[in-house]
Amino acid sequence: MSGDWREQAVNRMRSLILEAEPDATEDVKWRKASNPDGVPTFFLDGLICTVETYKDKIKLTFAKGASLDDPNGVFNASLDAGTRRAIDVLEGDELDEDAFVALVREAVAANRA
Repeated sequence: MSGDWREQAVNRMRSLILEAEPDATEDVKWRKASNPDGVPTFFLDGLICTVETYKDKIKLTFAKGASLDDPNGVFNASLDAGTRRAIDVLEGDELDEDAFVALVREAVAANRA
């Protein structure tokens, strides 16, 4: 995956998460033969989100996404899930970065509630 658009997208999401919440920590979970890099997982007072890499997209899954206000419609996946919500980013997609940062901040606020 080195150097491809997915790696660049994951690095950009990592930067935005840490911009939103500089005290957030990143851990890598679920390493396995089919995914030796594992899944970047971000925490602050609880799980914020995971960032999974697939062949055709990256998926950011917010643990408590269903309870977050998303006035800009950033969530575009797992919309019928009971607790979580996700954002699928495909090659060439333009993410509303300000709205994404707001979601990260709201996720941390939900963790603290």
